[in-house]
Amino acid sequence: MIEPIASSGEDRHPRFEKASLLVRIATAIALFLPFAGLVAAITLLWGWGLTWVDVSLLLGLYVLTGLGITVGYHRLFVHRSFETYAPVRFVLAALGSMAVQGGLLTWAANHRRHHQHSDTHEDPHSPHRYGRGVWGRLRGFWHAHIGWTFEPVPANLARYVPDLRRSALLRVMDRLFLGWVGLSLFLPAVIGGLLTESWVGAFRALLWGGLVRMFLVHHVTWSVNSLGHLWGSRPHSSGDNSRDNFVLGVLSMGEGWHNSHHAFPTSARHGLRWWQPDISYWVIRMLALVGLAWNVRLPARDGRSTERQVRGCAAGVP
Repeated sequence: MIEPIASSGEDRHPRFEKASLLVRIATAIALFLPFAGLVAAITLLWGWGLTWVDVSLLLGLYVLTGLGITVGYHRLFVHRSFETYAPVRFVLAALGSMAVQGGLLTWAANHRRHHQHSDTHEDPHSPHRYGRGVWGRLRGFWHAHIGWTFEPVPANLARYVPDLRRSALLRVMDRLFLGWVGLSLFLPAVIGGLLTESWVGAFRALLWGGLVRMFLVHHVTWSVNSLGHLWGSRPHSSGDNSRDNFVLGVLSMGEGWHNSHHAFPTSARHGLRWWQPDISYWVIRMLALVGLAWNVRLPARDGRSTERQVRGCAAGVP
């Protein structure tokens, strides 16, 4: 079991190193290129329409890469909500990387930092850092949704993932991030080209299964950071402003039950009520049923155990 990360005086005010121009340019490309792809895809839709190939690649890769983030990056690697074999870890790390939200180690470190400092000034993407007024809310929403990705990386970010850095497999997967990004775009283009036997089909598949899919996965995930701390219900005492949001719960395959997640950060299941769909947990449950996952962690039912779990996992680390 990994101990929670304690906060020291120095860590409460982390030092930042200036982000290079190249990093800022790369971040801007990663953010706005998918949007350009969406505009281009809509233009093509008006002229030619959609085909089953385009829709299938869009939905199929949305689900696969989305699960790479929700089941892989988030519930397995960040929170250790279940255990599994190395081949499954490899597949989930690859799919999460193909969602193009950053390398595994950086993504995991930022998320653990978010849990440790949730909705405080040191939270990397809290929408509450600029106050309660209209302008403050708008600035906070922009920061939580996209703006935080342009900020420099804390010099001590690696301290949040010592367990992950000890894994040779995860270090390699992190270093190969750009390769997975290329595959994320190359794969749908190849499939689309082969199925349609045309370069036009390959290009359309690149747009819908590549850029548009990337755009949608990005903004659904970022909406959990922003909308998930602004609108929704708070059925649990989590010590922050995290919310359960039904629309996000559906679109994000279970991540939108954000208040439940912050109350029980190591739980493999976020949708705790029968009416809260959690596709990511269903996938984990299916893996467990076929013997590919074990030690699946769920919230305790009694209040005293629940309180211990919340206090013991304040940093989001089991």
